[in-house]
Formats: sequence, structure tokens, C-alpha cells
Amino acid sequence: MNDLTAAVFTDSHRQTALDVARESILARLTGHAVTLPDVADFPAASGVFVTIKVQGQLRGCLGTLDCQRALLVEIGRCAADAATVDRRFAPIGFEELPELSIEISVLGPLEPIDPTRENAIEIGVHGLVIERGSHRGLLLPQVASERRWTVEHFLRQTCVKAHLPPDAWERGATVYRFDAEIFGSEAPGI
Repeated sequence: MNDLTAAVFTDSHRQTALDVARESILARLTGHAVTLPDVADFPAASGVFVTIKVQGQLRGCLGTLDCQRALLVEIGRCAADAATVDRRFAPIGFEELPELSIEISVLGPLEPIDPTRENAIEIGVHGLVIERGSHRGLLLPQVASERRWTVEHFLRQTCVKAHLPPDAWERGATVYRFDAEIFGSEAPGI
């Protein structure tokens, strides 16, 4: 977990972020506008991703590495987009809302690393970004731990996500790690 993020994110901030994500999904599905709460002390972040699951199955995950607007605005946009425009999935339907769960990953800054250095990547703590040329892939920290990957497998799968050869991390691709504060809805449904 990023020390900066951990120091400023309260339970109230987490709940507000989850409420904004839920309301933004519902607003996108109904065509209504969402009104964001005025939270003056809401923390900033380098990036954010919103993951949506229905009955435990992935149904969308989108985000940004570069928050250009207030974090709550980005959370709302990412949640609505993950529910409706993630190209890997059909849009979420109203009938799925009772079984929907939301997970928000607030990203710390990207840190370039030498992935061959011992302990450069800790499974369950670090997410990865790998890029070369116009190709870029990102996997969140929880992906590797949920799938019980080794560090090498995590690196290879991030290369694949970037549409690069699996060994690109060994052949000149730039590798970054990041920390994330990850929290989600306790009870499914909107």
C-alpha cells in the first residue's frame, strides 16, 4: 500500500468513493446525471481503476494512470465506463445490478524498476506497468495474488496485456511498479 495513500484515505473517503462509483453506474444505465458530493478534503491520486464483478466474475475493469480531474470525478467516470464500455464485455444490464460488486484501486505513482533486482516486485503489494513504444499493459496488484502467480509469470502476463512478447520485460521494455490502496463493496448490488 502506498504510504501517501494510506495516510490520507479514511473509512469515510472509501465509503464516499464506493457510493460515487455505484451512483455513476446507475446514472450511466438510466441516462441521468450524477451529483458528486462536495468533499473538500478528498485525497488526490496518481491513478485509479474500478473493477466490477457480477457473482464473483469479472464484468469490467477500466481506469487511468493519470488523474486529470478530481479523484471522485475519475472514480465516477471509470466506474461508469467499466460497466458500459469495457470492450471485453457486454454492458452491465439492470438485471445484474443486485449481484454487482465494486472494487476500487487507488494507485500510487509509477516507479521505474529493474525487474531482475531481488525483491523489486512483491506479489500482492505491487502492480505492474510494462511499456515499449506505443504498447502499454497494466495489471493491478491483486491480479497476481488472486491467481497465485510467481513474479516471472506476473511480468510475462503484463507483457501479454501490453500486446508484447511474453519476454519483452527481458528485452528492453520499460517496467514500472506501483502500490495501490484497494477497497470494495462489502455487500453486492446497487
